[in-house]
Amino acid sequence: MGYDFDRVIERRGSNSAKWDAMETLYGVDPQDGLAMWVADADFATAPVVTAAMRAMADHGVYGYTASDAAYREAVCWWMRTRHGWEVAPEAVFTTNGLCNAVALVLDAMTAPGDEIILMAPVYHAFAKTIRNAGRVVAERPLVQDEAGLYRMDLPAWEAAMTGRERAVILCSPHNPGGRVWTAEEQRALAEFAARHDLLVISDEIHQDLTFPGATHVPFLLAAPDAAPRTAVLNAPSKTFNTAGMHCGQVILPDPALRGRFAARMQALAMAPSSVGQEATRAAYSPEGAAWVDALRDYLDGNRRLFDAGVNAIPGLRSMPLEATYLAWVDFSGTGMETAEILDRVQGRARIAGNLGASFGTGGESFLRFNLATQRARIEEAVARLQAAFADLQ
Repeated sequence: MGYDFDRVIERRGSNSAKWDAMETLYGVDPQDGLAMWVADADFATAPVVTAAMRAMADHGVYGYTASDAAYREAVCWWMRTRHGWEVAPEAVFTTNGLCNAVALVLDAMTAPGDEIILMAPVYHAFAKTIRNAGRVVAERPLVQDEAGLYRMDLPAWEAAMTGRERAVILCSPHNPGGRVWTAEEQRALAEFAARHDLLVISDEIHQDLTFPGATHVPFLLAAPDAAPRTAVLNAPSKTFNTAGMHCGQVILPDPALRGRFAARMQALAMAPSSVGQEATRAAYSPEGAAWVDALRDYLDGNRRLFDAGVNAIPGLRSMPLEATYLAWVDFSGTGMETAEILDRVQGRARIAGNLGASFGTGGESFLRFNLATQRARIEEAVARLQAAFADLQ
């Protein structure tokens, strides 16, 4: 079946954060600007999800649901068939999206004042969630290898330990760098966590969006012995463009952790939305899988087009992307200050991209660009960037 990812869907004026808020945040007029910041896509979701939503709407009654068994089974089916990971239905908890999942795990498993390790630079919402929870961000810098890919510097992290750390967040695949961590790297992290009695919070929301040559390995498939100290977080939102439904999962194979988390969920009277669960059940299906395969092919084309165009500009370097639809571009080679870079990108090229400094230490010279949009817009973005930096060529 063919899917039309080239079809432009008008999002301006639809209360879209990505399009309707970019002028306020970045000074880029949505009428002639390109929204390449917040991580949602400009594509319609999979037809199977739309059909499920239409069926709910046509039914017209949105009362209490009797069971979430079909939803849980769909999550388990997806993990098994797409990632080779066996998950028991009772290990699956539903949250109000992934950031809510992080907040709930921190609330249930750590205490105010605890230090939480972040591998910087990393998804900016983690630091905000940690601080809002009264915990302390403990940055541990990633390093780049000869190929320009991020690596964990565990010896340096060991030397920096204070004894106040209680958890480490693994972004897998990594946002914004697009790294797909190998099984060996994840096992080394599990050993590090065991040595220091750390909870591992593994955010795997981008697991489905890998590119040729890269295979996502779930953390607990790489390090099954780490289950007593691990919470795996997921959501269909990046894969199926359902972020506004705020439906995510915390997966806890360990019974003791499950008990602690379930008690906290009950104390907070947390209950999932039937709409989000039904969309997830529909997405995690053979029909959804076929759509994802087509989406990945399309995104790979966008990635190759964008990287070729950006890397042709002297002083710019797009980090090799193994997964996600988020390009991480280093502008340090231009020798320009951040203000001038932003003047060229936002002012001249009229593109809204995430500021690298918001991702923590090591991100200061970068901008993040969302490639989950129509191919014609990627072509336009490349042309605009090349024009904005034409004096360097």
